[in-house]
Amino acid sequence: MIISDLERLIESIQKEKNIPRDVVIEILESAMEAAARKKYGMTKDIEAQYNPELGEVELIEWRTVVEEVEDPDIEITLEEARQQDQGWQVGDSYGQIVDASELGRIAAQTAKQVIIQKIRDAERELTFNEFKDRKGELITGIVRRFEKGNIIVDLNRAEAILPRREVVPTETYRPGDRIQAYVLDINRATRQPQVVLSRTHPGLLMKLFEMEVPEIYEGIVRIEACAREPGYRAKIAVSSTDPDVDPVGACVGLKGSRVQAVVGELRGEAIDIIPWHPDPARFIVYAIAPAHVSRVYIDAVSNAMELVVPDDQLAKAIGRKGQNVRLAAQLTGWRIDIYSESKHHEMLDVSRNEIARIPGLDDEMVDRLVRNGFQTAQELADAEGSEISGILDIDIDLADKIVASADDLVGQMIMEEAKRRGSDDEVVEEEEERPNRPRSADVDEELPSEPEA
Repeated sequence: MIISDLERLIESIQKEKNIPRDVVIEILESAMEAAARKKYGMTKDIEAQYNPELGEVELIEWRTVVEEVEDPDIEITLEEARQQDQGWQVGDSYGQIVDASELGRIAAQTAKQVIIQKIRDAERELTFNEFKDRKGELITGIVRRFEKGNIIVDLNRAEAILPRREVVPTETYRPGDRIQAYVLDINRATRQPQVVLSRTHPGLLMKLFEMEVPEIYEGIVRIEACAREPGYRAKIAVSSTDPDVDPVGACVGLKGSRVQAVVGELRGEAIDIIPWHPDPARFIVYAIAPAHVSRVYIDAVSNAMELVVPDDQLAKAIGRKGQNVRLAAQLTGWRIDIYSESKHHEMLDVSRNEIARIPGLDDEMVDRLVRNGFQTAQELADAEGSEISGILDIDIDLADKIVASADDLVGQMIMEEAKRRGSDDEVVEEEEERPNRPRSADVDEELPSEPEA
């Protein structure tokens, strides 16, 4: 059997583009139909069919057999049809092969454009179907080129894009470098590569640990939370479903082998592995490590915590440029304020002095209120009498009086502040209106000299 040029083209596209043979044939048929419509318009009913025996795409014009023709583009008389075959009957569909050589140069160009576009569409569909279930996985490719700051990665049978925003600022790549990334998204229809990668997503860190730590892959150890400042530092919180398995030790590995493998893939990004705990206060203490925490104050309403640390631990708790406390906040989901013990004592003294001004409170009551988070008279004035009654163990009427007294004190403090500002403004105005007087040295210089004897 002699293989035609078209058959060779089909086999070539099938191998190079990895497009199934039947899809390639559909593309060629669509291209021939588009070319025919370019030549004959949309009125004729023309269909393209691939003939494997001849190795070519045939164009067939279909017309309905009728007694009397009203539209010659889609109808043929019974008499004319029976000139070809006596078996035709009224209502039959009469097919006649159209000479493709009559299509002309413009129609051929249309066919070429359709083939190119259809092949691109088929490639995109194949890429989408191949990678649609791989979102959230790790993938390895080769850096091919750079486009407007984005990195184009070769995945063997498809191209992926690593956008500039998903590149770690401390990492650099050259064409030919191997790169491992997190599959962030798969776009079905786009001119850009459909597979979107990331090197900054926390999922990259979690998947790397899953690869290095069998206990995570098996579900014995779980990564409960993860926070990253890509290229610099990361924190992960881990737990264990087996009481005999230490989750932190499993992730660190023998002599740190497992965590070092992850650090190496992330090109030196420091990783803190901490145990997860269901108690928010205990968890935040672990998360702020390596700093030690003296006390934790929780405000569940505003989802905030205040941490008190020894004076020599403040810098360590905050971290370089606030990195440690930011990561701890991301990891736990709480807003965190950190104070040194000396600063905290100063704040407590200020709070005690202000609340002590409220009539009806003794020293023990003041201490109780401060320990329960009341720092200003305004906070006490905004509280409910029932809440104060429970804290101080007093009846509700007395508690309501204390709240009312706190409200009176707030008004008094506002008046005092207004008076202070008013006196300050008067001093400023007086200074502005006072004529300029020379400095003492200038006065001495301007004194007349004594008369000579």
